[in-house]
Amino acid sequence: MSTELCAVVLAAGEGRRLRPLTEQLPKALCPVGNVPLLDRALDRVAALGLDAAVNACYLGQQVVEHVGDRAHLSVEPGDPLGTAGGLGLLRDWIGGRGVLVGNADAYLAADAPPGPDIAALLAGWDGREVRILGVPGPPHEFGAHRFAGFSLLPWDLVANLKPEQSDLVRLVWRPAERAGRLRVVEYPGTYLDTGTPADYLRANLHAVHGGNLVAESAEVTGRLKEAVVGADAVVAGSVTRGVVWPGGVVAAGEALEDAIRVGRELTVAAH
Repeated sequence: MSTELCAVVLAAGEGRRLRPLTEQLPKALCPVGNVPLLDRALDRVAALGLDAAVNACYLGQQVVEHVGDRAHLSVEPGDPLGTAGGLGLLRDWIGGRGVLVGNADAYLAADAPPGPDIAALLAGWDGREVRILGVPGPPHEFGAHRFAGFSLLPWDLVANLKPEQSDLVRLVWRPAERAGRLRVVEYPGTYLDTGTPADYLRANLHAVHGGNLVAESAEVTGRLKEAVVGADAVVAGSVTRGVVWPGGVVAAGEALEDAIRVGRELTVAAH
């Protein structure tokens, strides 16, 4: 079996738990540390030298325009097809290769640069084993570990996937686990789910390591403490443990705390 590899970054989901933020942007394009989550994933697979595809569905045109010619694009009709269905729609493009599958909304941070930080997932792969990137701790989905956003799948299992609503846990990972074909590779850094406003804020605060991150084009005359301020944002008030999206405004006299600000009026509390 060929061990030639490609990568698929999954960016089709609705991100319902992150609403109302995901009523503005698809979850994959929500910025963490002023970098869209999808860009973090694409940079990671590009550093590994892999040909990449991105699937899109919910607010899919935004994803298509953002990706441009950086990756092959697969736009799912109707509702999102799920993690397995999305790969099923990409079978012809994958075309016999093994595939590194990454969730666009996974926040990963380690001492090694993006790409080399997950290289152990690929090292010595035999083209048959299913590998899951994991971190220790609850909910202990795979032994002592929980899934950390990336998996490596052999072609013989991808070849059977269909472009219909389905998930990798049920169709690939658990059957491989029962067959003794699944191995967890521990990630040597921090993995954070960004599924809720609280988790999304937590990832942003991790990205600034207790400091502040202000885009060059932002205008800040107020006070910041553990804040991420996006491009063209205006902060005249105070931001404490908060995120101001690009173009967002925190007016004089306002205090944004443990929350995300979008535009002038949308405030999403992180609780």
